[in-house]
Amino acid sequence: MTRAPEAHDADFRAFATGRWPRLLRTAYLLTGHHHDAEDLVQVALVKAYARWHRVAQASDPDAYVWRILINAHRDRIRGLRVFEWLTVRFPERSERDRTEQVLDREVLARALQRLPPRQRAAVVLRYIEDRTETEVAALLAVRIGTVRSRAARGLQKLRADPAVRELRAPAGEQEVTDRAGAAQRSGVR
Repeated sequence: MTRAPEAHDADFRAFATGRWPRLLRTAYLLTGHHHDAEDLVQVALVKAYARWHRVAQASDPDAYVWRILINAHRDRIRGLRVFEWLTVRFPERSERDRTEQVLDREVLARALQRLPPRQRAAVVLRYIEDRTETEVAALLAVRIGTVRSRAARGLQKLRADPAVRELRAPAGEQEVTDRAGAAQRSGVR
């Protein structure tokens, strides 16, 4: 028995509305641009809608759509012919939240954008989306060991990033470190 198109549309609409924020957040962390992220999510949802009968019957519809999103991102990366300089700043002026948490997120988002795409995907899915290594391996179509090595290398690069290191050090500790470094440079002990 087939379902009416209206029920099909209503099911998909409820699914897309409920998953939009998480899909958009993941896409933003993968692409680095808000507009590219919206485009990527829309492409993924269009593909999911075209195959909605399969998605709805899948054992895990979320994983099915996340896989579509990852594949669409991979296709997007392959199609790039010109290097893009990723930035978190938009030409439009907007009200900015001045809390430290927002600033820390911005620093981390910039640091994530400096990672290679495969390492970024592993770190975002594993630690920001809080997925298991098995789930990440299935989504990226790689082995678990590959996920571990990409995530480890990505985390190593993030830890080595000077901006991220400043986030990790408390204010007083940073000041002591700065004075010690200045004393070493001047030859004073």
